[in-house]
Amino acid sequence: MAYAITQTCCNDASCVSVCPVNCIHPTPDEPEFGTTDMLYIDPRACIDCGACADACPVDAVFPVDRLRGPDTVFGDLNRDWFRDHPNDHAWGAPSFPRSLPGEVGTLRIAVVGTGPSAGYTAQELLRCTSAELTMIDRLPVTGGLLRHGVAPDHQSTKRIAESFASVFHDPRLRMHLNLEVGADVTHEELAAHHHAVVYAVGAASDRRLGIPGEDLPGSLPATAFVGWYNADPTVPGDAVELSAERVVVVGNGNVAVDIARILLTDPDRLAVTDIADHALAALRRSRVREVVLLARRGPEQAAWTRTEFLALRRLPGVELVVEDHPEVRAAIEAAAPDSRAGQLVGLPLVPYDGGAEPGPGRRIVLRFLSAPVGLGGDGRVESVTVERTRMTAAGQAEATGERDTLRAALVVRSIGHRGVPVPGLPFDERTGTVAQRGGRVVDPATGRALPGAYVVGWAKRGPSGGIGANRACARETVDALLDDAVARALPAPPAGRQEFERLVRRRRPDAVGLRELRAVERAERERGEAQGRPRVKLATVAELLAAGRRR
Repeated sequence: MAYAITQTCCNDASCVSVCPVNCIHPTPDEPEFGTTDMLYIDPRACIDCGACADACPVDAVFPVDRLRGPDTVFGDLNRDWFRDHPNDHAWGAPSFPRSLPGEVGTLRIAVVGTGPSAGYTAQELLRCTSAELTMIDRLPVTGGLLRHGVAPDHQSTKRIAESFASVFHDPRLRMHLNLEVGADVTHEELAAHHHAVVYAVGAASDRRLGIPGEDLPGSLPATAFVGWYNADPTVPGDAVELSAERVVVVGNGNVAVDIARILLTDPDRLAVTDIADHALAALRRSRVREVVLLARRGPEQAAWTRTEFLALRRLPGVELVVEDHPEVRAAIEAAAPDSRAGQLVGLPLVPYDGGAEPGPGRRIVLRFLSAPVGLGGDGRVESVTVERTRMTAAGQAEATGERDTLRAALVVRSIGHRGVPVPGLPFDERTGTVAQRGGRVVDPATGRALPGAYVVGWAKRGPSGGIGANRACARETVDALLDDAVARALPAPPAGRQEFERLVRRRRPDAVGLRELRAVERAERERGEAQGRPRVKLATVAELLAAGRRR
């Protein structure tokens, strides 16, 4: 019986590299790899060896005959992908791990960030070089979006952190947490102590709507809402108020879908996850019964992935409906089965009045061709003014002038992350990324690379691609760094590792390292064990530092 890949696929292609018959696609060398929702196993070519299941870092691969309930659909999805993408499974040219010639010597490399892109970068450097690494994070805990971005009911996805744990414990790696580059140390100081600095700082800000009332209380960016339920210590525990019955989420990508799902999931189901205690308590008191997902464009342009939308469709006790509209109805009726609009087939098409109180029960309303143009309220958000749009022949949404108002006391904008400037590095305001070419930081005026400066992840390519996409991204950046090392293009740092550690102690006496991180890990897991949960997160910097000192 063949194996199948299921919802929690992280797309990092660990399974591809171990398959003896090359039956898992798309591979990193194929054009679909960067855009597909997940990877797929061809049931006709699979030899049932199980190597992919053993290698999967997020436990997403199972024998087809062991899939149960709603997961049985993934057997069909894996098979059908190869119907539309025929493949002879021929092997491409072999690739071999990079290595540095001995005369290069031992490099000292700093990696700024500890999220997925930083983890893959460190993995690659430790695997193919003898480098000594320094990892830095502004928070006193590692993980980046793995800890503070992945929804708490996606525990399997978080298992990829286990593969990075061995990286953080490598004897060639030193860790400095609760240390902010740009505030506590500068890029120039990092460069003075390391041959190269790789920035894996993500996209910490969010895109704005640019409409009146956007800054009223009750209007939040998705980054704050997600950080709130994930115990991000930079987001206050009282940042979200759930006293109203309707919440409007602007956007329909995976983050918007996560927010809608968390808002309406039975809190008892969340109580066995690592959701923040303050968020769980608020959700138990919540009066929210309806979540409206506003999308400026039509159903064919929906931004969610198939796997996330499948999870939304089978959310227990929650009705999923589509607002009835002639253009939306026509798009669904004409949709191909595997298209975004085709995923809506079978859902109720209902008239919708956002000015009325929500009806009985809990439901999610998908409202397409609707763009928010203003938030209203006396001192806080009370309503959203929405303008209808229509899709042009060029696939763009244009305003029709028709407007209506939705009553809502909480509006979450989920229209994309945006990078923030890194002090000391050139920044591309248009893309919200560090100016770069192939992972090398460049001077945008001249196009010349800044010696010893590199970037990876969302700070490099923008906020696109899931966790696994960072693996190929990290490999490209590391390849550029190694090419420069071989070409003797890396500047020799005048100071060493010990001098840098003394600098850190002077600048940030409460910076923490691996021992403190282990103590935090033990504390959170012990608290979780007492409650039947994977962990109970410490939600403030003070709590994290106190737990680290109790080692």
